Amino acid sequence: MKIMLHQQDSLILVNSDDILYCQSDNCYVTIHLYNKKQVVIVKSLKKFQQYLPNDFIRVSQSFIINPMFMEKIDKKKKLICLEGNNEVPFTLSLKELILLLGNEGDVYTQNLIKDSLNYIVKLALIPFILTFLFSSSSIAQNYFDKNSLTNNLKKAGKNNSELVKTLAYFKKKKDPLQYEAAGFLIANMDIHSSSRYYWTNESRQDIKFDEFLFVDFDQASKKMKEIQETQNISSVEITTPDLEYVKSDFLINNIEQSFRKWRASPYRNIPFKDFLEFILPYRTSMESVQDWRNRYSEQFKWISDSVKTVPFKTLISYVAAEYKHNFSFGSEPSLPNEPFHRLGALELLFRKTGACDDVSGLTVFELRSQGIPAACDIISFWGTTSGRHFTNTAFDVNMKPTFFDITRNEIFEALHREPAKVIRTTYSKQKNVLANIEKNENIPPGFLQRYNYIDVTNEYWETSNLTCPLSKDNRDKIVYASVFNSGDWQPTWWGKQVKDSVIFSNLAKGVVYLPCYYEKEMLIPAGYPKVLGFKNEVVLKPNAAQIRTVVVEEQEKYLKFRPGKKYDLYYWDNEWKLLESQTASETGKELKFENAPSSCLFRLIPEYSQGKERPFIILDDGKRIWL
Repeated sequence: MKIMLHQQDSLILVNSDDILYCQSDNCYVTIHLYNKKQVVIVKSLKKFQQYLPNDFIRVSQSFIINPMFMEKIDKKKKLICLEGNNEVPFTLSLKELILLLGNEGDVYTQNLIKDSLNYIVKLALIPFILTFLFSSSSIAQNYFDKNSLTNNLKKAGKNNSELVKTLAYFKKKKDPLQYEAAGFLIANMDIHSSSRYYWTNESRQDIKFDEFLFVDFDQASKKMKEIQETQNISSVEITTPDLEYVKSDFLINNIEQSFRKWRASPYRNIPFKDFLEFILPYRTSMESVQDWRNRYSEQFKWISDSVKTVPFKTLISYVAAEYKHNFSFGSEPSLPNEPFHRLGALELLFRKTGACDDVSGLTVFELRSQGIPAACDIISFWGTTSGRHFTNTAFDVNMKPTFFDITRNEIFEALHREPAKVIRTTYSKQKNVLANIEKNENIPPGFLQRYNYIDVTNEYWETSNLTCPLSKDNRDKIVYASVFNSGDWQPTWWGKQVKDSVIFSNLAKGVVYLPCYYEKEMLIPAGYPKVLGFKNEVVLKPNAAQIRTVVVEEQEKYLKFRPGKKYDLYYWDNEWKLLESQTASETGKELKFENAPSSCLFRLIPEYSQGKERPFIILDDGKRIWL
């Protein structure tokens, strides 16, 4: 609001938002502005306060402050520190000051004050302005959890002031949706961090090296190689929590850029919750946080131009073609002796190549920079082969998903092979995840330890719930649905045991699953494998009372016998048990194994194995089915 200040020879209009503090000297008031200018008027401080907004606070007989500029409180010296190295003395008690900061608040604000008081006093430097930020009744705060926001502001430690400054900026800006966006990011920030590294020498001194200072990545790599040839340096891997390191300038720019693109795009009418989840976020995984929006916004502006003129799937095909022209897919290019890490948004543009997880992130950065909602989808494990994969989903203006794999230049309705699970990464914490009910150390490593994903397997493949009988009655114990991948059983989903069985939800059909417990960092079989077929289900429990001869024939593209090489046939009975070994002949096209139990899962392993052999079953008619 504008305030008219009367001076002897003139009238001056001042924006109240520009006032840092006011200082009284008898019948004069000196108004200190943010731009370091001062205006002196003839008026008592008490009368002048009547012209100020209600959120200005009189902290002593001689001073009124604008709490929007508060940075910290020096409890010992009884000084309020404002932006620009300004200090104002206060005579109020600490409790009175906090209550004044929250005097416009609701019941939640008052509780926040009470709960935070001891903590704030103990840390001394935490900004008291956070209580003031919740006082506006015009902000609905429906899109983030207030308690999560409050707790994260406390967890942020010294970085608390940066996060509060972000909230204060958007409250002052009086854009409720942007304030909601800031609250959404901060309330969910505790589950996000960067996995990165730095270089040190033998004396543990940091080696400053910035690849972006070079013309291209090849030059940067050559320089690092030269450094390593003259110095004994090593990398140190670290994890940096976003709460402790993300700064206000970065958050403010990310939010404003996101809104600018979104509000100018055909997507401006999508649900706000979808904007928050799939356009606003500044990261996709554990990559280093980099200020990428401006660069991507300019470089990929053609996307926002095209989305208005071409069908959506055609646009996605253009994105794939652009990737194929300017980037490459493969193993991540690295500096000499560089540890593996997820590439940040700017690293991706600089290096122009990456693994499938990096490429998936690159695509999300491109689309979100143009106000188009997009997500990384993770195939946790393939259900009938080795490895895993990352793909993408982009949404049209009706939030209808389009699935695509940019590394294969492919838009698809369904995957080309059975997944174990497909999850979509979100920024926010999800309610129905295992990490909310089980301690992290009791969950196998991988996505199941995370808080920010949703199960979208049924969008990619035909699915069904699967009930598995278990060997013991361990009520309420967590059981993991595991698939055979890369030579071992890999946990891919979970269920809670009820009596002597467990129901796994939304599993992909055409896959064999082994129910397991996770104890002492090991998977322990909890029952026998079960095939979830497209038409029926079969428990694979070896029946030694009914033995059979297993004939394994060569199969084009799958199995070719090498003369003179030994082949071991195993069957699963709570572990892989050797049935028999055979040596391939010069002319033989099949191997026969006698006395095999019926109704079980087999695996044929040659002496030259690389651990990728798939298990299989033999039907009653002798037909072999790979799983």
